[in-house]
Formats: sequence, C-alpha cells, structure tokens
Amino acid sequence: MADPRSKAIQFAHDNRSRFLDELDQLVAIPSVSADSTYKPDILRAAEWLVSKLKNLGFEHVKTLDTGGHPIVYADLMKAGSKAPTMLVYGHYDVQPADPLELWESPPFKTTQRGALLFGRGTSDMKGQVIASLAAVEAALTAGSVPVNIKWMIEGEEEIGSSSMADFIKANDKLFACDFALNPDAGMLAPDQPTLTYGLRGLAYFEIHLTGPAMDLHSGFFGGTVRNPANELARLISGMHDDKNRVTLPGFYDSVRPLDKEERAEFKRIPHTGDSDYVREAGVTGLWGEAGYTAFERATSRPTLEVNGLLSGYTGEGPKTVLPAKAMAKISCRLVADQKPKQVEQQLVAYMKEHTHPAVKWEVKMISDADASISKRDSREMRAMSKALETVWGSKPIFRREGGSIPVVAYLQDMLGAECVNTGFGLPEDHIHSPNERMHLPTWEKGIDSLIHFIYNLES
Repeated sequence: MADPRSKAIQFAHDNRSRFLDELDQLVAIPSVSADSTYKPDILRAAEWLVSKLKNLGFEHVKTLDTGGHPIVYADLMKAGSKAPTMLVYGHYDVQPADPLELWESPPFKTTQRGALLFGRGTSDMKGQVIASLAAVEAALTAGSVPVNIKWMIEGEEEIGSSSMADFIKANDKLFACDFALNPDAGMLAPDQPTLTYGLRGLAYFEIHLTGPAMDLHSGFFGGTVRNPANELARLISGMHDDKNRVTLPGFYDSVRPLDKEERAEFKRIPHTGDSDYVREAGVTGLWGEAGYTAFERATSRPTLEVNGLLSGYTGEGPKTVLPAKAMAKISCRLVADQKPKQVEQQLVAYMKEHTHPAVKWEVKMISDADASISKRDSREMRAMSKALETVWGSKPIFRREGGSIPVVAYLQDMLGAECVNTGFGLPEDHIHSPNERMHLPTWEKGIDSLIHFIYNLES
C-alpha cells in the first residue's frame, strides 16, 4: 500500500482537471475590491470559499466581518495538541480588469493557450489559493494530516489590507498559530524554485504646499512671490544627496544591513545584473544608492520616490499663472526595522527644516505597511525548501522582494508567527495588467511541493 505522501501526490495528479475547473469558477467571480460596484461579487467569492472549505470537512467555517470586505475563516484541529498549527493566508480579491480593450480573452473567464492559463486572478492570487486548497484536500484524502490547519483568506489585499491590522489584533486567539503559510509570493523562473524571506514595507504620503491666496498672473507677480511649484521642486530635489541617499533626518538609523551570506545568495539569482534592469526598464542607465547592486537597491534597501506631481495649469497651450498650490505623492519603500510612523516623523522634520516660511505645508500619510523578515533556517522554512528541492530537483534560491504584503508583518508582530512566503507565480505573469496569466506546469509542481511541505512538517 502506498504511503500517505505518495497517495496524496497521486490524488493531486488525478484531479488536476477538477482543480482547474474550480479555479475557473473562482476567476469567473469578478471580486474587485477597489470598486464598490463589485461588492456583491466580493461576497460571492467569499461564499464560494466557505462552501469549498465545508466540503473539505473543515470546521467553524464562516465569513468574518472586518468592517470592510470579509475574511473567510475555517479550521481543522484534528492533528492533536502536540502537532503544530499552520495558518494558511490568502486573498480572494483581485485588481480591476481595466483597460478591457487590451485583453485578448475575457478577463473573468479562464482561457488556456498552450501552457498558459489567462484570466484576472489566475496568478494573483486565486491560482495560489486553489493550489493550497488542492494540496490540503489531497493530504486529507490520503489520511491523517500531521498539522492542524487554519485558514485566513481576506478580501482587501489589493487595496492595502486596510482592515487587517486591527482585526488580527482583536482576534489574535482565533488566529493563533505556530507559523503561517503565505503562497502570495512567487518564483524567479519556471526552473528556479524560490523562497521569499524579506518583504519591504511602505510609507505613502501626500505633501501639500500653499502660497498665495489664488493663482496669480505670472507677468504681474513672477519674481516677487514665492512659487509653491518651485518650492516643491526644490524640496524634492533636496531629498537625495550626491550619493543618491535619502536625506530625511535619521532615515537610515533603523535599517538592518545586508549580511555577507545574503549578498552571496543574491549572486545566485539569475537575471538580476544591472544590464537586466536597464533592458527591462527600457532606460539607458541606472540610478540609485551608491555601494549596492540594482537588485539589492530594488529589494533590500529603503527608497524615496515621487509617484505624482500636481500644480498649476497642465492643459493644452499656455496659461501664464503662478500657482497657489502644489502637491506631490511620495512613497518610501522600507526595509526591516524601519517603521512607517518613524519615517513620517522624519519627513515632517525635513519639511520643517527646509521649507521657506512664506509657504504653508502639510504632510499626509495615505497608506503604510511594515517590512518583514522571516528566519531562513526555521523548521518550517527548511520543510518548504526541502519540498521545493524534491519537486524541482534543485535547491531554492532565498531572496528578498521589493514589494509589500502588509499582512505578513501583522502575522509576525501580532501573532508571533513565522511566515513561509512561497508561491508559483512568475515575473512574466502580467499581474495587475491586462492578460494576466499563470504557467500551468509551474502551478502543478507548486501543488506537489505544498503536499511535500505538509508531510515534511512531521519530521
């Protein structure tokens, strides 16, 4: 008789077409969190997951009211008190499909072309949710599972998980676990398994400057009144020094430095040379903090970038005004040990020191997320690393990622749970863009690796 691990793998292979059918059902629900007109679809997606988890035999299956979009919760605590408890994180919301005219097939219907499956959410992250459900179902069908399992599937990730921090803090006993599995990361290439142990945080601001009481005629008042647009340009220009380091006071004081082992591991990562960044960005040269490679700057160092500027007249033809107001949207990507509130204080201190008193100013924090670092040598990370190596035949690369997944830091800080960040999306999956897609062979291997991960936890 085959052992449970082998039975589970065989079950997954035998049921691949059904798993794809289930993914099609979930993709067909346009659960766009950013647009209130899709709220009924958000609820339909949550209820679809509730039904699926009930069919798998999970207990206490329900939607939880966060004050925003609901969380789907379920648990199965049959492995016993001595077994670890795994919290599986996911999100069922997706980005808007706009612009619709650029899609080559309907965004909310899966369409297979060769080895690729197209549709909004196939990669980010309904495909990863279905992969996790499939792996758990396969293990449950094969017999007892060596881990207690809880599910936390949210509906606000694509709008910054705005309800999650307060909700997790208020329900820490419900979500209590030994570790969390987060399959919302990705892989570097179809033949290169990857584990993401570092995610950058975010501090996003608007800076508003106000000068004269109204827009002024630049012929009458130019050269006599301080121009908020000029002042904003000067302030932004001063936010980096001649080595391209951020000049906000104390900005680097809390930054955890890269160690030698990390920098050596980064050299194993393919397609991360400076020339690769030049080609992919479509530029003639790179810019950034001295002393670091482009990959290190994009994943492991903090940044300050202007995301948008607004001032004065921007329509067709001339209008010679001295604008009364100017605004900039500025984002700072943060790394381990930096906190968004501290960076807000640093930006305020910079503005106090450098803004001319003739101009009024205000800094508004628009959104924020803490950075996170997971232990590379934890028991759970070793179990996932071994699982990936078993399926792909090569050791995974450990990397940091430049983007942010706010919930990871919440799980670490509020539940004390180490996070295993994995996932089977690829850089070329067009997530958040038209023609989002998923590479089916990678996804199928991903299901197998999650099954191996579950059984690796008993050793």
